Amino acid sequence: MIDPRIPRGAPVIVQGITGRQGRRHARMMRAYGTNIVGGVSPRGDGDPVDGLPVFRNCAAAVAATGAVASVVLVRPDRAADAVVEAAAAGLRLVVSVTEGIPVRDCLQALRLVRETGALWIGPSTPGMAIPAAGVKLGFLPDAALRPGPVGVMSKSGTLSYEVGYRLARLGIGQSVWVGVGGDPVKGVRFADLVPFFAADAETSALVVVGEIGGDEEEELAAALTECAFAKPVFALIAGGSAPEGIAMGHAGALIQGGRGDAASKRAALEAAGVRVYRAIDDLVAAVAGI
Repeated sequence: MIDPRIPRGAPVIVQGITGRQGRRHARMMRAYGTNIVGGVSPRGDGDPVDGLPVFRNCAAAVAATGAVASVVLVRPDRAADAVVEAAAAGLRLVVSVTEGIPVRDCLQALRLVRETGALWIGPSTPGMAIPAAGVKLGFLPDAALRPGPVGVMSKSGTLSYEVGYRLARLGIGQSVWVGVGGDPVKGVRFADLVPFFAADAETSALVVVGEIGGDEEEELAAALTECAFAKPVFALIAGGSAPEGIAMGHAGALIQGGRGDAASKRAALEAAGVRVYRAIDDLVAAVAGI
């Protein structure tokens, strides 16, 4: 069973920490409570970044710091190699936020990562968080995070931020929040996380923020049915009102044949017992009412 949790204080490294985004988000993750212990750069072994050591590769970083997870903040043409390097170094959790990684690179990376037994979240993800443990890996805004009993899985970053923020304002927080990303090839999909959330004692309900394109929501519906998921599930499908032919922001937002549109996703999810909503206000009100 896939388990995305890491404990409070678990050591984390940032690949690409010497870049502008790497520095910025390393600071923000540390401010939230994440134990960032170092970074990786091909030009490593140089000056520290905000007091953190910088290593030439992940193997050296893991050997020196005992890191168990990594956040990959490098450019698209190098991101897949960075993910593979992290997994090969023994890191059990790799979160890659980079958008625009070539699909072929992702396919190759996914095969190699699976051989190591690591969990890859991404690409094109806002990241993940375990609020009760003070762990945030990626870009999730602090204002949307709060410890609580609701598990969150999302393809859409911005839409899920709004859902999380509105729930947090009502005092409803998250057990584990996983942004699976919007690319067609990714390390973890909605269905992969169903057994975890079904078994997790800290999760009493599940919120899913999906979008048109692909068949991930249909896969989720099948997985929920197969495991007889007993907790309430609430879903929002973005892009349902988009006219045919309009390009969506995510590479995986492609409708093919009779699958991938909002209607097919709604039908599959509702058949699995999921409460599906068209508006954030309605979803938030429903979750608040449980």
